[in-house]
Amino acid sequence: MVRTVLKNILASKLLEIQDREVTLLDGDVIRNHLTSELGFSKEHRDLNVQRVGYVASEITKHGGIAICSLIAPYTQARDKARELVQQHGTFLEVHVSTPLAVCEERDVKGLYDKARKGIIKGFTGIDDPYEVPEHAELRLDTSEGEPEVFAQKVIDYLVETQKIILR
Repeated sequence: MVRTVLKNILASKLLEIQDREVTLLDGDVIRNHLTSELGFSKEHRDLNVQRVGYVASEITKHGGIAICSLIAPYTQARDKARELVQQHGTFLEVHVSTPLAVCEERDVKGLYDKARKGIIKGFTGIDDPYEVPEHAELRLDTSEGEPEVFAQKVIDYLVETQKIILR
């Protein structure tokens, strides 16, 4: 839930301070429309991230900003997405680093409970691995704090590193 609120706040802040178009690529929406035929095997998860990376690279190529909010559990897929986007602009990996226990507490859909009971198989963090990003430009531990603060940290990073041109 924090991830969803965070991406929405970040998009709003970016629209306020600069002139580029901002597109949200939300993992749940993408799974429903762009990659609905994919399952949750490693191969399918990698393909999902690769497709999102491709869409983000096209947005970047045409001068926009893509905010991709999805679970990307494998390093190789994240690196491929980075490679695709960096052909046309800047790639910023933000590791929303929330402890598993906190994710389970916040789980309004009951997915973690189903995974713990074995109803859902191959669930990231339960019976499928999550490879912690080694090269993330930012790490945000969202176990405590408000999404507005985390969004501002991303904005501050973009401004400080001159990865964004302000109006």
